[in-house]
Amino acid sequence: MSAHLEIVDTFPAFVAFFPEVASRSLPDQIEAWETTYMSQWPELLQKQKLCYAEEGEDWQAIAQKRIFPRLAERLPVLATVHENLLPVLHPTFARARAALGFEKEVIFALYVGLGCGAGWATTYQDTPAVLFGLENAAEEGWTAQETLRGLVAHELGHLAHAHWRAEAGLEKGSGPWWQLYSEGFAQRCEHLVHGRPTWHMTAGYDEKGGWYFWCRSNESWLAQEFLRRVEAGESLRPFFGSWHDLQGHKQGGYYLGHEVLRQLEKEQDLHTLALLDDVEGTMREVLERMSH
Repeated sequence: MSAHLEIVDTFPAFVAFFPEVASRSLPDQIEAWETTYMSQWPELLQKQKLCYAEEGEDWQAIAQKRIFPRLAERLPVLATVHENLLPVLHPTFARARAALGFEKEVIFALYVGLGCGAGWATTYQDTPAVLFGLENAAEEGWTAQETLRGLVAHELGHLAHAHWRAEAGLEKGSGPWWQLYSEGFAQRCEHLVHGRPTWHMTAGYDEKGGWYFWCRSNESWLAQEFLRRVEAGESLRPFFGSWHDLQGHKQGGYYLGHEVLRQLEKEQDLHTLALLDDVEGTMREVLERMSH
């Protein structure tokens, strides 16, 4: 039986609901978002609340500070993200199945949420799922189909990784080294699915300038800074979070993790790397070499 893709598209419901409340106070907008729009998908609502509860954050405070103040003005951008994301879902899913050999039923959910991620590999209705937060993609400027293809492939890489580890009886890890490993793995999958470097977080890959050029030029410093922050117990959000940066550049951890995986790939294939046992020891050893 071939893998099946189901799409849960909540954006039409958002478009029907939001203009009616856009002129209200922010707390009223947030309450209406919860009770009128998102309540139609209770599991989706609960996942977003838990996303912040697990980090000790108040989801309503985040919504009022980071999301809703600019939601009305971003409506046209949200519509563009939605319009360009829909047609790339099935083709990218097919490419991922072929490139990665990932044969599982998957759900894609499109929603306007609380900033938990433009793409979020998880489960939904007890099925491997990617949740696409259109509000995050709009904020990042990830509107082009090329960028969104990369994002979809990246998240499918996460799902494949989780599936292979579960099949082997290996649990998902946590902490800084796991984050570097899992994001690097998913980024490698993104490139394999499309057969070339896509780097969706750059919103336009350019070897000669911009994000990628900065990361490559500062590779040893990125490695040193990652090691320093781990040793000091400091936050790694500047490496991975869309609301944080390092010297004005966001998401350098994706570059760093990918480059570590590329080094490891010289000796092991991707499926073997998916089942890495000593994640910290293996990743640290390569990163320390890169830091010199």
